[in-house]
Amino acid sequence: MEYFQSFQIYPVICDSLYHETLQSCITNGEFDLLIAMGGDGTMLRAGRLCAPYHLPVLGINLGHFGFLMEIDQSNWREALPQLIQGNYMIEDRMMLHCEHWRGAERLGDWDVLNEMVVSRGTMVRPIRLQAEVDGYLLTNYVADGLIVATPTGSTAYALAVQGPVLSPELRNILVAPVAPHLSVDRTIVLSEQSKVRVTVHTRHEAVLSPDGRKPIAMNDCDVVTVETSKNTASFIRLRDPGYFYRNLTRYLEHNPTAGV
Repeated sequence: MEYFQSFQIYPVICDSLYHETLQSCITNGEFDLLIAMGGDGTMLRAGRLCAPYHLPVLGINLGHFGFLMEIDQSNWREALPQLIQGNYMIEDRMMLHCEHWRGAERLGDWDVLNEMVVSRGTMVRPIRLQAEVDGYLLTNYVADGLIVATPTGSTAYALAVQGPVLSPELRNILVAPVAPHLSVDRTIVLSEQSKVRVTVHTRHEAVLSPDGRKPIAMNDCDVVTVETSKNTASFIRLRDPGYFYRNLTRYLEHNPTAGV
Protein backbone atom coordinates (compact mmCIF):
# COMPACT_ATOMS: atom_id res chain seq x y z
CA MET A 1 0.00 0.00 0.00
CA GLU A 2 2.79 2.40 0.95
CA TYR A 3 4.41 1.86 -2.45
CA PHE A 4 1.37 3.13 -4.37
CA GLN A 5 0.66 5.91 -1.90
CA SER A 6 4.20 7.18 -2.51
CA PHE A 7 3.03 7.86 -6.09
CA GLN A 8 -0.06 9.69 -4.79
CA ILE A 9 -2.35 6.85 -5.85
CA TYR A 10 -5.53 6.61 -3.75
CA PRO A 11 -7.46 4.72 -2.57
CA VAL A 12 -5.48 1.50 -2.17
CA ILE A 13 -7.12 -1.50 -0.50
CA CYS A 14 -5.24 -4.69 0.34
CA ASP A 15 -7.61 -7.55 1.13
CA SER A 16 -8.76 -11.06 0.26
CA LEU A 17 -10.75 -11.61 -2.93
CA TYR A 18 -13.43 -13.12 -0.72
CA HIS A 19 -13.74 -10.05 1.52
CA GLU A 20 -17.04 -8.19 1.23
CA THR A 21 -15.40 -4.75 1.36
CA LEU A 22 -13.20 -5.49 -1.65
CA GLN A 23 -16.05 -7.07 -3.59
CA SER A 24 -18.27 -4.08 -2.84
CA CYS A 25 -15.62 -1.65 -4.13
CA ILE A 26 -15.33 -3.64 -7.36
CA THR A 27 -19.10 -3.77 -7.79
CA ASN A 28 -19.37 0.00 -7.23
CA GLY A 29 -16.66 0.78 -9.78
CA GLU A 30 -14.25 2.34 -7.27
CA PHE A 31 -11.08 0.83 -8.75
CA ASP A 32 -9.17 1.36 -11.99
CA LEU A 33 -7.43 -2.01 -11.72
CA LEU A 34 -6.93 -4.95 -9.41
CA ILE A 35 -3.58 -6.53 -8.58
CA ALA A 36 -3.91 -10.24 -7.79
CA MET A 37 -1.09 -11.76 -5.73
CA GLY A 38 -0.95 -15.56 -5.65
CA GLY A 39 -0.95 -18.35 -8.22
CA ASP A 40 -3.02 -19.18 -11.25
CA GLY A 41 -6.01 -20.11 -9.07
CA THR A 42 -5.98 -16.59 -7.63
CA MET A 43 -5.83 -15.14 -11.14
CA LEU A 44 -8.82 -17.22 -12.22
CA ARG A 45 -10.86 -16.03 -9.22
CA ALA A 46 -9.84 -12.43 -9.82
CA GLY A 47 -10.69 -12.64 -13.51
CA ARG A 48 -14.15 -14.05 -12.79
CA LEU A 49 -14.79 -11.45 -10.09
CA CYS A 50 -13.73 -8.46 -12.19
CA ALA A 51 -15.02 -9.46 -15.64
CA PRO A 52 -18.63 -8.26 -15.19
CA TYR A 53 -17.32 -4.80 -14.28
CA HIS A 54 -14.66 -4.54 -17.03
CA LEU A 55 -11.96 -4.17 -14.40
CA PRO A 56 -8.47 -5.21 -15.62
CA VAL A 57 -6.32 -7.51 -13.48
CA LEU A 58 -2.54 -7.60 -13.06
CA GLY A 59 -1.07 -10.79 -11.61
CA ILE A 60 1.98 -11.03 -9.31
CA ASN A 61 3.09 -14.64 -8.97
CA LEU A 62 3.48 -15.98 -5.43
CA GLY A 63 2.74 -19.58 -6.43
CA HIS A 64 4.64 -22.39 -8.15
CA PHE A 65 3.33 -22.17 -11.71
CA GLY A 66 2.01 -18.73 -12.46
CA PHE A 67 1.33 -19.25 -16.17
CA LEU A 68 -1.37 -16.57 -16.10
CA MET A 69 0.61 -14.16 -13.95
CA GLU A 70 2.51 -11.20 -15.40
CA ILE A 71 5.10 -10.31 -12.74
CA ASP A 72 7.38 -12.48 -10.63
CA GLN A 73 7.62 -11.90 -6.90
CA SER A 74 11.29 -10.96 -7.28
CA ASN A 75 10.85 -8.07 -9.74
CA TRP A 76 7.60 -6.34 -8.89
CA ARG A 77 9.33 -3.11 -7.80
CA GLU A 78 11.05 -2.84 -11.19
CA ALA A 79 7.88 -3.67 -13.15
CA LEU A 80 5.24 -1.55 -11.44
CA PRO A 81 6.57 1.89 -12.55
CA GLN A 82 5.76 0.78 -16.09
CA LEU A 83 2.18 0.20 -14.95
CA ILE A 84 1.97 3.55 -13.20
CA GLN A 85 3.23 5.31 -16.33
CA GLY A 86 0.46 3.69 -18.35
CA ASN A 87 2.86 1.67 -20.47
CA TYR A 88 0.89 -1.57 -20.75
CA MET A 89 -1.70 -3.33 -22.90
CA ILE A 90 -5.03 -4.96 -22.07
CA GLU A 91 -5.45 -8.58 -23.11
CA ASP A 92 -9.09 -9.68 -23.30
CA ARG A 93 -9.84 -13.35 -22.70
CA MET A 94 -13.00 -15.19 -23.61
CA MET A 95 -15.08 -16.81 -20.88
CA LEU A 96 -17.77 -19.50 -20.91
CA HIS A 97 -21.17 -19.55 -19.23
CA CYS A 98 -22.23 -22.96 -17.85
CA GLU A 99 -25.55 -24.13 -16.43
CA HIS A 100 -26.46 -27.34 -14.58
CA TRP A 101 -29.96 -28.66 -15.28
CA ARG A 102 -32.00 -31.48 -13.76
CA GLY A 103 -35.13 -31.75 -15.83
CA ALA A 104 -36.67 -28.27 -15.99
CA GLU A 105 -34.82 -27.08 -12.87
CA ARG A 106 -31.62 -25.08 -13.17
CA LEU A 107 -29.45 -26.08 -10.21
CA GLY A 108 -26.62 -23.63 -10.78
CA ASP A 109 -24.78 -21.42 -13.26
CA TRP A 110 -21.20 -20.17 -13.48
CA ASP A 111 -18.86 -18.15 -15.65
CA VAL A 112 -15.51 -19.90 -16.18
CA LEU A 113 -12.21 -18.69 -17.53
CA ASN A 114 -10.48 -22.06 -17.97
CA GLU A 115 -12.97 -24.87 -18.38
CA MET A 116 -16.04 -26.79 -17.38
CA VAL A 117 -15.40 -30.46 -16.59
CA VAL A 118 -17.91 -33.30 -16.26
CA SER A 119 -16.21 -36.44 -14.95
CA ARG A 120 -16.51 -39.64 -12.97
CA GLY A 121 -16.29 -39.30 -9.21
CA THR A 122 -14.36 -41.44 -6.74
CA MET A 123 -15.37 -44.74 -8.36
CA VAL A 124 -12.86 -45.72 -11.05
CA ARG A 125 -15.41 -46.48 -13.75
CA PRO A 126 -16.15 -44.47 -16.90
CA ILE A 127 -19.38 -42.60 -17.48
CA ARG A 128 -21.40 -42.16 -20.65
CA LEU A 129 -21.68 -38.64 -21.97
CA GLN A 130 -23.81 -37.45 -24.86
CA ALA A 131 -22.42 -34.29 -26.44
CA GLU A 132 -24.54 -32.06 -28.67
CA VAL A 133 -23.52 -28.91 -30.53
CA ASP A 134 -26.18 -26.41 -31.58
CA GLY A 135 -28.88 -29.04 -31.10
CA TYR A 136 -27.16 -31.70 -33.20
CA LEU A 137 -25.60 -34.86 -31.81
CA LEU A 138 -21.81 -34.60 -31.85
CA THR A 139 -20.96 -37.99 -30.37
CA ASN A 140 -21.42 -40.30 -27.40
CA TYR A 141 -18.41 -40.75 -25.15
CA VAL A 142 -17.54 -43.56 -22.77
CA ALA A 143 -14.83 -41.82 -20.81
CA ASP A 144 -13.52 -40.59 -17.48
CA GLY A 145 -14.86 -37.17 -18.38
CA LEU A 146 -15.30 -34.34 -20.85
CA ILE A 147 -13.66 -30.92 -20.83
CA VAL A 148 -15.24 -27.86 -22.45
CA ALA A 149 -12.56 -25.19 -22.42
CA THR A 150 -11.63 -21.68 -23.54
CA PRO A 151 -8.34 -20.78 -25.27
CA THR A 152 -7.07 -19.87 -21.79
CA GLY A 153 -8.03 -23.35 -20.63
CA SER A 154 -6.23 -24.90 -23.59
CA THR A 155 -3.00 -24.68 -21.55
CA ALA A 156 -4.63 -26.16 -18.43
CA TYR A 157 -6.47 -29.50 -18.08
CA ALA A 158 -7.14 -29.69 -21.84
CA LEU A 159 -3.40 -29.61 -22.52
CA ALA A 160 -2.92 -32.60 -20.19
CA VAL A 161 -5.24 -34.69 -22.39
CA GLN A 162 -3.29 -33.79 -25.56
CA GLY A 163 -5.56 -30.95 -26.67
CA PRO A 164 -4.28 -28.17 -28.95
CA VAL A 165 -2.74 -24.99 -27.58
CA LEU A 166 -4.71 -21.91 -28.64
CA SER A 167 -3.42 -18.37 -28.51
CA PRO A 168 -5.21 -16.51 -25.68
CA GLU A 169 -6.76 -13.84 -27.89
CA LEU A 170 -8.69 -16.41 -29.95
CA ARG A 171 -12.38 -17.00 -29.30
CA ASN A 172 -13.04 -20.71 -29.69
CA ILE A 173 -14.54 -23.48 -27.59
CA LEU A 174 -12.65 -26.75 -27.10
CA VAL A 175 -14.37 -30.08 -26.43
CA ALA A 176 -11.83 -32.62 -25.15
CA PRO A 177 -12.54 -36.13 -23.81
CA VAL A 178 -10.64 -37.52 -20.82
CA ALA A 179 -9.48 -41.14 -21.24
CA PRO A 180 -12.13 -42.12 -23.82
CA HIS A 181 -12.73 -45.85 -24.26
CA LEU A 182 -13.58 -46.90 -27.83
CA SER A 183 -14.89 -43.36 -28.37
CA VAL A 184 -13.83 -40.30 -30.34
CA ASP A 185 -10.47 -39.41 -28.85
CA ARG A 186 -9.76 -36.08 -30.58
CA THR A 187 -10.32 -32.59 -29.26
CA ILE A 188 -12.87 -30.66 -31.31
CA VAL A 189 -12.52 -26.91 -31.85
CA LEU A 190 -15.77 -24.97 -32.17
CA SER A 191 -16.64 -21.37 -32.98
CA GLU A 192 -17.56 -18.96 -30.22
CA GLN A 193 -21.18 -18.96 -31.41
CA SER A 194 -21.54 -22.68 -30.67
CA LYS A 195 -23.67 -24.00 -27.83
CA VAL A 196 -22.65 -27.28 -26.20
CA ARG A 197 -24.99 -29.57 -24.30
CA VAL A 198 -23.63 -32.52 -22.30
CA THR A 199 -26.00 -35.16 -20.91
CA VAL A 200 -24.72 -37.55 -18.25
CA HIS A 201 -25.68 -41.23 -18.25
CA THR A 202 -24.36 -43.15 -15.27
CA ARG A 203 -25.32 -45.66 -12.58
CA HIS A 204 -22.65 -44.38 -10.23
CA GLU A 205 -21.12 -41.07 -9.18
CA ALA A 206 -20.51 -38.26 -11.66
CA VAL A 207 -19.46 -34.71 -10.88
CA LEU A 208 -19.33 -31.27 -12.43
CA SER A 209 -16.43 -28.90 -11.74
CA PRO A 210 -16.48 -25.33 -13.15
CA ASP A 211 -12.94 -23.87 -13.19
CA GLY A 212 -11.66 -26.33 -10.60
CA ARG A 213 -14.26 -25.42 -7.99
CA LYS A 214 -15.46 -28.02 -5.48
CA PRO A 215 -17.08 -30.89 -7.45
CA ILE A 216 -20.88 -30.84 -7.70
CA ALA A 217 -22.70 -34.19 -7.71
CA MET A 218 -24.64 -35.07 -10.85
CA ASN A 219 -27.43 -37.59 -11.34
CA ASP A 220 -28.23 -39.77 -14.31
CA CYS A 221 -29.71 -37.65 -17.14
CA ASP A 222 -28.47 -34.36 -15.65
CA VAL A 223 -27.48 -31.81 -18.31
CA VAL A 224 -24.74 -29.20 -18.53
CA THR A 225 -25.03 -26.44 -21.12
CA VAL A 226 -22.06 -24.32 -22.18
CA GLU A 227 -21.88 -21.22 -24.35
CA THR A 228 -19.76 -18.11 -24.68
CA SER A 229 -20.23 -15.75 -21.74
CA LYS A 230 -21.23 -12.14 -22.24
CA ASN A 231 -18.35 -11.28 -19.88
CA THR A 232 -14.68 -11.04 -20.84
CA ALA A 233 -11.73 -11.17 -18.47
CA SER A 234 -9.16 -8.40 -18.98
CA PHE A 235 -5.52 -8.97 -18.02
CA ILE A 236 -2.84 -6.29 -17.87
CA ARG A 237 0.29 -7.16 -19.87
CA LEU A 238 3.55 -5.26 -19.45
CA ARG A 239 5.46 -7.39 -21.94
CA ASP A 240 5.23 -7.71 -25.72
CA PRO A 241 2.64 -10.14 -27.20
CA GLY A 242 5.30 -12.81 -27.73
CA TYR A 243 5.36 -13.45 -23.96
CA PHE A 244 2.78 -16.25 -24.37
CA TYR A 245 4.97 -18.38 -26.61
CA ARG A 246 8.08 -17.81 -24.50
CA ASN A 247 6.18 -18.84 -21.38
CA LEU A 248 4.72 -21.86 -23.14
CA THR A 249 8.12 -23.14 -24.26
CA ARG A 250 9.65 -22.53 -20.85
CA TYR A 251 6.92 -24.33 -18.93
CA LEU A 252 6.69 -27.26 -21.34
CA GLU A 253 10.44 -27.82 -21.05
CA HIS A 254 10.39 -27.56 -17.25
CA ASN A 255 7.15 -27.84 -15.30
CA PRO A 256 7.75 -25.91 -12.05
CA THR A 257 5.08 -27.94 -10.23
CA ALA A 258 6.60 -31.33 -11.05
CA GLY A 259 8.81 -31.38 -7.95
CA VAL A 260 6.14 -30.20 -5.54
